[in-house]
Formats: sequence, C-alpha cells, structure tokens
Amino acid sequence: MKFVLASQNPKKLLELRAILSAEGVEIISREEAGVTVDPEETGETFEENAVIKARAVMEASGLPALADDSGLVVDALGGAPGVRSARYTGDHNDSDEARYLLLLENMRDVKQRSAKFVSYAAAVFPNGDVITACGECRGSIAHAPRGSGGFGYDPVFMMPDGRMMSELSPDEKNAVSHRAAALTALKKKLTEYMNDADK
Repeated sequence: MKFVLASQNPKKLLELRAILSAEGVEIISREEAGVTVDPEETGETFEENAVIKARAVMEASGLPALADDSGLVVDALGGAPGVRSARYTGDHNDSDEARYLLLLENMRDVKQRSAKFVSYAAAVFPNGDVITACGECRGSIAHAPRGSGGFGYDPVFMMPDGRMMSELSPDEKNAVSHRAAALTALKKKLTEYMNDADK
C-alpha cells in the first residue's frame, strides 16, 4: 500500500521508510505526490496534529497519507515544550540548536530532569478511516549537548544508558525511539486494517 508522508523533513522520511519498508508499505514524499499544502497545526494534542496533517495531505493527493506529530515532554516544565516543541522559540524556522539551547537555559537550575519523547502516528484514508498509534521514549535532559546524529532535541536527550539520542546509530535509534514505537504500533493496526479490507 502506498502512503504519502505529510512531513517535509527528509530525515523523518528516511526513518519512516526504514521502519515500515519491510511491511509492504511504500512511502512517498509530498514532492513525489505533487502536494504543496501546508496545514496549520492547530491541535492541542500530538494526536490531533498528526491527524490534521495526514488528512490535509490525503485530501490534496487523493492517496492514503501518513503523518506523525512528536515532541519533547519535560516533567519539571509542566510538560513543555510539548506540542509546541518545533515552535519552542516562537519561530518554526529557528534551528534545532536554538530550540535546545533555549530549553537548557530554561532548565539551568532544575535538578529533576526527567523527560520523554512522545510520538503519535496517524494514517488517514480517502474513505475517511483514521488509524492512530502512540509511542514514548523515556530519558532525561542533559546539561549540555553531545553527539552529531539525529535531529531536534536529540543532542540533549539522555537515554537510560547515558548516551544522547544523537549518539545512537540510525538502526539503534529506530529500535528504541518514540517514533519507532508509534510506527510499530501503527504497523500492527495497518496490517489488521488491510487484512480486514481484503476479506
């Protein structure tokens, strides 16, 4: 089954293809589908935003669409940056570095540094059907960035083994990340959905 990925992030496209390709799921980019729509993320939750993005791309392409909305939830900050992780500095066009440096500044005197990455994946079909799934990855916020891999807040997110998310290889990250957990759960639901459709 072919899906259009709602995200314009090339690294996310590679991650999703690596995780889902073995399941007979083909993922094409927005560019490959000729989609230029850029939906506004007006949801109050990760799940709502994932569905908003997937539905907009499905309507623009006529093909099933796949989206995820994910972010960082820091306990000591009351769940911030949360659904505004990509807009934490106030500008969606700011760099990943600007966002995680602001986070470190806001946590400069915070001792309790537990956090989690949360991801909701959504598949929206032309017939109106919607499938969603959630994944989490728990860790803590480091005092300084480290590592050169990944993207987003990966350089300041410390895994339970003491490594930053940005220090994991792509295969290691795809095995433990919040997005991988959400997509694994979504993959199971998609398999059941497609099997039911074949009956």
